[in-house]
Amino acid sequence: MAFHIVLVEPEIPANTGNIARTCAATKTHLHLIRPLGFSTDDRYLKRAGLDYWHAVNLTYYDSFGELKARYPDKRFFFATTKANKFYTEYRYQDEDFFVFGKETAGLPKEILEAHSDSLIRMPMTDAVRSLNLSNSAAVVLYEALRQVDFAWLK
Repeated sequence: MAFHIVLVEPEIPANTGNIARTCAATKTHLHLIRPLGFSTDDRYLKRAGLDYWHAVNLTYYDSFGELKARYPDKRFFFATTKANKFYTEYRYQDEDFFVFGKETAGLPKEILEAHSDSLIRMPMTDAVRSLNLSNSAAVVLYEALRQVDFAWLK
């Protein structure tokens, strides 16, 4: 039992490190789609993840298509400011994937167009373009965990 967080071409090592730490704390599988905007030896990445890297189930891919081919029957949800539905409007289930784009540009247009029926967003004012990536991942993940009554964390 586990949820999955997918980061498509993340750019900021501290965000990825923070998400890795959240994944370690929640038994969530982390998937990173290359190219990464940093080295995996980056000291900021290591620092943000602290000494929890041993507890992170982490897989790398060269493309989003490679990930989708590995999990053809799973449900994917795509976080974007362009979505019409809030993340709270869906019922999540074990093994769902939550996909997040790079910090400066979000998810590529072709991914959004191919998955228009499963786009999610977080409510916010128009005072900012988007929320921080690691905060967004945590918000969505904890809503999914709440919906399954934190089943595998008890």
